[in-house]
Amino acid sequence: MTTEDKIVERKILLKRAFPRHRLFEIGKRLAIPYFSRFEDPWSIDEDQAAFEIASAISDAGLKEIFDAHKFRDWVVFRGKHYTFEDGALLLEGSWKAMENSLRQIRQSHGKNGMDVLKVLLEAGKGCSFKDITLNLKQHIDPTPIMSELEKLKVTVVSYQGDGYQEWRILEEVSPLVQSELGVAQPKHAPTLPTAVSPTAVSAEAVEVDYVALERQEIEKMNVTLQQYLSDLLKNRLEATIRFGKSFSVTALADYLIQLFGPVLYFDSMLSITQQYGLADVDIVHERGKTGMCTGWNLSLFGEPGTGKSFSTRDMILGRPEAKVFPHGIPGRNRYAGGMTPARFIRIGQAYVNRVFNFIVPEFNDWFKYKGMVEPLKLAMERGEIRYELHREVVGPYRFSNFFSVNYNVATFGRGYEVTVQDPNFNAIEDRMLCRLHRLTKQRFIEIAQSQIRLAFGEIDIEKGAKQIRDHLTLVYAIETGHPLVSPRFSPKPVMITPKAYELVEKARNAILEQIPREVVTFSARLEDRAMRFACAASLLNYFQSNLEYVPVSEEALKYAIQLYVEEASVRSRQEFKPEEVLAKII
Repeated sequence: MTTEDKIVERKILLKRAFPRHRLFEIGKRLAIPYFSRFEDPWSIDEDQAAFEIASAISDAGLKEIFDAHKFRDWVVFRGKHYTFEDGALLLEGSWKAMENSLRQIRQSHGKNGMDVLKVLLEAGKGCSFKDITLNLKQHIDPTPIMSELEKLKVTVVSYQGDGYQEWRILEEVSPLVQSELGVAQPKHAPTLPTAVSPTAVSAEAVEVDYVALERQEIEKMNVTLQQYLSDLLKNRLEATIRFGKSFSVTALADYLIQLFGPVLYFDSMLSITQQYGLADVDIVHERGKTGMCTGWNLSLFGEPGTGKSFSTRDMILGRPEAKVFPHGIPGRNRYAGGMTPARFIRIGQAYVNRVFNFIVPEFNDWFKYKGMVEPLKLAMERGEIRYELHREVVGPYRFSNFFSVNYNVATFGRGYEVTVQDPNFNAIEDRMLCRLHRLTKQRFIEIAQSQIRLAFGEIDIEKGAKQIRDHLTLVYAIETGHPLVSPRFSPKPVMITPKAYELVEKARNAILEQIPREVVTFSARLEDRAMRFACAASLLNYFQSNLEYVPVSEEALKYAIQLYVEEASVRSRQEFKPEEVLAKII
């Protein structure tokens, strides 16, 4: 099976080393029939394209491709037949050296080393120290093992940024590690496509039961929440209730301002407030239900390096090695870094009748795949998703979860331009509460100062993070009727007042007065999101009264109106200054 093995490796290598448009160019130049069906690179399936090229060439042809076309020089490939490292292709494998490395790990670390390897192998994706520690069945310090695995080139760093790292075993190395561990080859091991079609999905994608695997992930997350909540109720319940009697969105803002400054704090406040909204509590008025709930989608977008990932990922999930502790609900945030949109749409079926938050860094990448706007728009509307692929039909199913995403845009003196090619992307933006990041001098200074203070341990997040996370988790458990708390506490809806609508109307009129054109470039959904934010932020006051509902707070309304006006300004390409409008309202 050497020929088939080589085709598999060539396919993986080509896909990893060349972007979609380059594969399209190579396929056209080689006059491979598959590529004659398409007029642009965005229509091809990358798996199928790489397979078609891999099947049509020899070793010499592979060398010619790398000599003639620009490749990603940072790519690493360590296969049985090919090696690519430091920008150089070798027509020889790395497995002999890798076998020696694996023997060295076994000799140095024994069973512990093999257990760490097994965790990495079963994950099939990037793992942090935290991921590895949580999945080991006994207490093992993975630090020296991970250091040696990387040094011996058994693993690679798959993500690195802001002091946070993830490692993984390369796809082409997995069969060798499986052999060393004496385990069966998992379904996500390299395979060849079994059919050829313009919209073909690789056999790898179809053979893996992603929904079943995701249900296992959900069960792990449920256990995480159960264990955290049990510990809270046993050891910190009274302290959490005392904390909650004086906690509010203003107290949260003050805490974050002290940590990060008067500009950076706002984004983390949005992320944490969104967590309270995940309970998806009914919003009511004096005469009954409004039809709204507290959940909403969050988007932080702007220039690279402005702190978007820190707010949406690190503050919620935590980055303990950098002394950033998690503020989010344990077991209710699904990190989707590296996940393709097609896989997300598949695994979404496992989340029917559940409410989780999907944290998606680099949201831009999901729209490199044709036809993604419509299903993702439906997902954000909590609508029914049905998606047809060549070899399968996904759904229909109703998605009831939320998103916290970030993506890069090009900002100008006034306004911005998204880097997503799909012209319908504005339909996605319209369904999120959005916050634009500009790398102003003030933001730059605060980011630089925060990095230094974090590096030297001058920012103590741990105590505040634990208190907020305990409060958030307890409120979430109460509002969702978790069986551990339901005998003692009752869920409460959020009561909205006429004053809230009066403020929104006042803001709307002030904004429209400032727009000289007849056409408005933002939708009425913006008011709905602002109101949901206000109600989610009011849940921070859960323990402050004995009423059967949580009143929408004036503090929360103040921030909601600020968000409404500032986002309307951004959507209107800053035809008016938000501070001038806010001065008339608040």
